Amino acid sequence: MGALPSLEAGQSAVEKSAIRKFTVRIVPFVALMFFVNYLDRTAVSFAESNGMSQDLGLTAAQYGFASGVFFIGYIILEVPSNMALHRFGARRWLARIMVTWGIVSLLFTWVQSTEQLYWLRFLLGVAEAGFFPGAILFLSQWVPQRHRTKVLGLFYLAQPLTTVFGAPLAGWLISHHGLFGLEGWRVMFLFVSLPAIVLGLIGWFYLKDKPADAGWLTREEADWLTRELEAENAEKTGHDEAPERARKSGHGKADLIAAFTNPRVWILSVVYFGFVYGLYALAFFLPTIISGFEDQFGTSFSVMDKAWITAIPYLPAAIVLYFWSRDATRRGTRTWHVAVPAVVGGVSIPVALYMNSPTATVAVITVTACAIFAALPVFWAVPSRFLTGAAAAAGIALINTMGNVAGFAASYVTGWLHDWTGAYYVPLFLVGALMLVSAALMIALASRGRRTGTDPELAEVSK
Repeated sequence: MGALPSLEAGQSAVEKSAIRKFTVRIVPFVALMFFVNYLDRTAVSFAESNGMSQDLGLTAAQYGFASGVFFIGYIILEVPSNMALHRFGARRWLARIMVTWGIVSLLFTWVQSTEQLYWLRFLLGVAEAGFFPGAILFLSQWVPQRHRTKVLGLFYLAQPLTTVFGAPLAGWLISHHGLFGLEGWRVMFLFVSLPAIVLGLIGWFYLKDKPADAGWLTREEADWLTRELEAENAEKTGHDEAPERARKSGHGKADLIAAFTNPRVWILSVVYFGFVYGLYALAFFLPTIISGFEDQFGTSFSVMDKAWITAIPYLPAAIVLYFWSRDATRRGTRTWHVAVPAVVGGVSIPVALYMNSPTATVAVITVTACAIFAALPVFWAVPSRFLTGAAAAAGIALINTMGNVAGFAASYVTGWLHDWTGAYYVPLFLVGALMLVSAALMIALASRGRRTGTDPELAEVSK
């Protein structure tokens, strides 16, 4: 999914080889899992603009609710799922999640009514619950803090690249209308669901829960990673218990309470809410907005044309994400690595409404996509600065839960406001406002860090 992390002169040979092996063997596989995860989650957006709404008689509000009800099931089981992953190990839990959601996704092929669509989207959320925060937790538990931003950046490349490659793939599958006697959008659901089942089965055997279990690491490499991670966790928690012992002691419960009562966790939850609101407003409604170009600008696009146009904003976003996360690794994560993209995204998305051509509109939307994706992997390096063990599992899941509340809100509110106002002006202005709130809160969090000395590195706004 991307190049290897750069190796600085100050690193030992063991450190270089351990991080390189992890980046080559594990990060691309987990990123591929995320690729399939996001494709299955957003496949409904391609189906909606290519026959599903007509076949099922969906209004914009009904489609928005169908898109968003996914997040209700996801939210209900988010924290319990991530705690189960912490207890049972990523290998088993992530594999189980993938196989389960693949089976549910396959059932969309035969959906016959709005009510069935609602239920399947809800069940898909239940099935996927815990995958994303579990993947973040899994990667964070394998590498020390100084390597984490770059590793998460490589992992996060899967999300924009899902649309870069997934939109044309979806368009190509939809164009096979009549295959097996199915409408084109049903053909798409049939084929995009199968990789999740296959990857889940492979992941059960391929993934390893900790360095000591990885046969592809030398003894020296595994010992170095284990020592580094335990020392880092001890510094954050004030004790040096290994995770297995911590789960058996009282520290796990104490860390769980600490995560839910930590004001930084809640501030970061609201920051993430703003970013995810913008992300899913684009993900679920961009294909519909592009279809609307035909009436707005008098243009005409084929199914494949619309698929390629949908993909355009995400390739530059992937490039910006990669270099932005590299810069954050080189400088150390700073407030402006999150706040500046939030401001750019918040200002640019309403501007897209006033462009006078499809090209200009897509260009401005591309700026918004670049801003959102630049900030997300850098953002996820922040919680692990002050959380570890059970607290990290609960804290990351709580933050991601707020993001999934935004996923539901963005999907339903955008569709409802469109039906109410007859246009996307109000919904996209709301997206911009929420992203600006995220920027303001990130700056406030840094200011608090400067006053209290709790995170002086993040508090620096320049270097």
